[in-house]
Amino acid sequence: MSSTSLPRPRYLFIRILEACNADCFMCDFALSRDTFRFSSGDFAELLPKARAAGVAYVRFTGGEPLMHPEVVELVRAGTEAGMKMSIITNGSLLPKHAKDLAAAGLAQVIVSLDGASARTHDTYRRSPGMFEAGLRGLRRAAELGVLPRVNTVVGPHNYTEMPELQRVLTEAGVRQWELSALKLDRTIRYPDPDHVRTVCDPLYEADPATVLVPMGKRFYGDTAEEQRRYFEDSTPPRAAQPLCHVTDDVIYLDGKRGRMHACSCIPHRDDADGPGGAPIRENGVIRLDTPVFRAHADYFREHGPQVCSGCSTTAAGYSDDVARLGTVTPWQY
Repeated sequence: MSSTSLPRPRYLFIRILEACNADCFMCDFALSRDTFRFSSGDFAELLPKARAAGVAYVRFTGGEPLMHPEVVELVRAGTEAGMKMSIITNGSLLPKHAKDLAAAGLAQVIVSLDGASARTHDTYRRSPGMFEAGLRGLRRAAELGVLPRVNTVVGPHNYTEMPELQRVLTEAGVRQWELSALKLDRTIRYPDPDHVRTVCDPLYEADPATVLVPMGKRFYGDTAEEQRRYFEDSTPPRAAQPLCHVTDDVIYLDGKRGRMHACSCIPHRDDADGPGGAPIRENGVIRLDTPVFRAHADYFREHGPQVCSGCSTTAAGYSDDVARLGTVTPWQY
């Protein structure tokens, strides 16, 4: 970690596979049948390195992590090593696996839900039955003591549904909610930005004692300048200047490509925007916080607030909270 940062626990994100059983229109992994799987042997080698690097939280991503045949064993291994384990999933297989995952020590589950009903969410995901399975899995996980969270991708197609989704998730007992802006390789236009504010500002201004309030920044930005960049240039809000503090606390591993990054939002950036991550292995051995990785992390720590175009609302909010408070509560990213 940077010598100027506090000794906060770190997050380790691991893309454990790229295969997926959903057909989401905005995702590069839609219906992927890629054969890569992050192995239990790799994880066993990685865990002591992660502990030494100050990692306390591990999140498995995909693709669809619940398609990994060893996912329960991987969660158990991380838990036994003292890690708090998390999975982000489309939810379709969660009802089937919730009990085993909870028994293995899963601490948090994140389900992606983009509509307020099966009629819309399943259409956006092009996957019938996914909305009901996701909600059922979240409820079951919560009953088993697993922290339930929902991530929602918001765009012109669904922002008007967010008040109803807020109600649905509150009633379902969801404890955390991320709203992050839709990101596509083209400009995204809203017919009426003022209508977006009218519909969505109350989401963030609700009483958190009675209603589930989204984490982090507004998906369209908190300040006038952030909102201008979002509605005019499709640039979502990012960490406030001068520094991005996420890069002190995050290691993102892409096992298939053998690269690690200092944020889960930048694993596939072009090198033209800065150093392209760092190799996970040196001379065949997994090594974290290498000089190459630190150079990569320091670049985005200094330049991320100016150059990043794909930040998430939780990453931006996490960095700003660190800048203001010096600390964050668990699972705020």
